[in-house]
Amino acid sequence: MRRTGAETFWLTRLVYQRGLAFILLIAFLNAAFEFKPLLGGHGLLPVPDFVKAVPFRASPSLFFFAPTDTAFTIAAWLGVLLACMALAGIADRFGTWLSMLVWALMWLLYISFVNVGQIFYAFGWESILLEACFYAIFLGSRRTTPQTIAVWMIRWLLFRVMFGAGLIKMRGDPCWRDLTCLNYYYETQPIPGPLSWFFHWAPVWFHKSGVVFNHFSELVVPFAYFLPQPIRSMAGVITIAFQALIFAGGNLSWLNALTMVLAVSTLDDRFLARFLPVRVPATRAPAMAFRITTIGAGILVAILSIAPIRNMLSPTQVMNTVYNRFHLVGTYGAFGSITRPRYEVIVEGTGDQVITSATQWREYEFKGKPGDLSRMPPQIAPYHLRLDWLMWFAPFSEAEAEPWFEPFLRKLLAGDGAVLALLRSNPFPHHPPHYVRALLYEYHFTTPAEHAATGRWWTRQLTGTYFPPIYAEL
Repeated sequence: MRRTGAETFWLTRLVYQRGLAFILLIAFLNAAFEFKPLLGGHGLLPVPDFVKAVPFRASPSLFFFAPTDTAFTIAAWLGVLLACMALAGIADRFGTWLSMLVWALMWLLYISFVNVGQIFYAFGWESILLEACFYAIFLGSRRTTPQTIAVWMIRWLLFRVMFGAGLIKMRGDPCWRDLTCLNYYYETQPIPGPLSWFFHWAPVWFHKSGVVFNHFSELVVPFAYFLPQPIRSMAGVITIAFQALIFAGGNLSWLNALTMVLAVSTLDDRFLARFLPVRVPATRAPAMAFRITTIGAGILVAILSIAPIRNMLSPTQVMNTVYNRFHLVGTYGAFGSITRPRYEVIVEGTGDQVITSATQWREYEFKGKPGDLSRMPPQIAPYHLRLDWLMWFAPFSEAEAEPWFEPFLRKLLAGDGAVLALLRSNPFPHHPPHYVRALLYEYHFTTPAEHAATGRWWTRQLTGTYFPPIYAEL
């Protein structure tokens, strides 16, 4: 039974595990739909080639033993099944050891994707998700009392995510210090959302106050995660509200949703009971072996925390770095610099046998990134469009430096159905093009007057060629 007056976390565990299971469900569905065209045996960066070049000990993954499309498919859909079990509450209904097994298997499956995913899985929120999943292993089942040490490990992850992001901003782009970063952010972020245009044209005071709220939420509030109630719950609510605003302003994959789930660790049963009409059952202390295992995990986290603490204290702080092959206790941060202006790589094809001044080029449309000037930016998050994200990064380097880009163009020339399924539309539905190329445009949001007159959300100006025309080799 729970001690009278003691702070308890039964509802905290319930909300945390259900929220995390939902995000893992999205992540495994993403792997089921996108992993093979991007990284399968005939993908843009094939995993079979990767496992031949990289030793297992450097990047451990189950796929070193079976780098096949069949294995990728089975692993992805098994992850979907396990996530559904956790989301439905089946995983924690039949005892602590089953709960541990389900969460450990999800962690093992997802790290197997991440560790062979190369640049397509090189996003900071992959490691955050893995770390969050690892801690869920030690929360126990519905009939056991959650141990405080497991909740503290989650809070420590939340602190590193938030405070690391705050520090990297203050040490990075000067626009964070003069409060002007939001003048550019909504327009130049990786994948704008439906409200981004409206946020961009908000008053100057809105942008400046938004930066101030950002600094308060990331540099001050995180220290309250470790203070007594009700201060800690207030800090958690502020973090959730802050992340919800970022979510509304654009598409950052599942980063914002995941951070909101982490913030649940600051809320105890007394707070959550006001909003959740759930009867908390009688619980018992976990078995001694489980308690010892959890304490051991806490000690491991403490030891592994030395490197990220040093990084946060360093004036040369780096963003999104893992210090071990298991993606545990990394250092995180986001948007240390803000791009201005926005550049977009536009991929085009033509069915002409010979390129002339009269050649008609047709554009490929992506699901999330800007292209069509009249298309309102879509809502994508918390789903992650991996190809669209890399298309945003592409203009920051030469095409030759992106190992996936030319293979992508070759797939378009071949009319590869799996790769074309990653796009919003195929301008060559009946026969692949003879040539494809990539042009570089500078994009800007239309002004309110321009939007009212034309209905367009974007304007653009050609700045050059990103990749010259290539043709289909017979």
